[in-house]
Amino acid sequence: QVHLVESGGGLVQAGGPLNLSCVASGNIYKINAMGWYRQASGKHRERVAMTISDYSAHIGYSINLQEAVTGRFTIPRDITKNTVYLQMNQVKPEDTADYSCNADVVLDTQGRNDYWGQGTQVTVSS
Repeated sequence: QVHLVESGGGLVQAGGPLNLSCVASGNIYKINAMGWYRQASGKHRERVAMTISDYSAHIGYSINLQEAVTGRFTIPRDITKNTVYLQMNQVKPEDTADYSCNADVVLDTQGRNDYWGQGTQVTVSS
């Protein structure tokens, strides 16, 4: 079993920063991808930012960012700690949503599965 635990959500003024973090724990052999989705009230869930692992020559990752957050959000990841962050800058009211961590995990008991955190609410006041 794998658990994802998010932290860092809350209320922030428009234009300000807010940082989220997500830690994965459990029967993890390796994580293929780890990142963030969000769902605003009355809207479909959308992918915000994702890291895709690269275990070829060295341990690293590539990044995909939603166009609406490019230039404002970054997604650092600490592969050794199974942790991903979402550094949100210049937040806007339209960034208000429930943010969920997602990970594509290869289990040490063999097998692969997709996991979700419980979500953390981000509210941006104008």
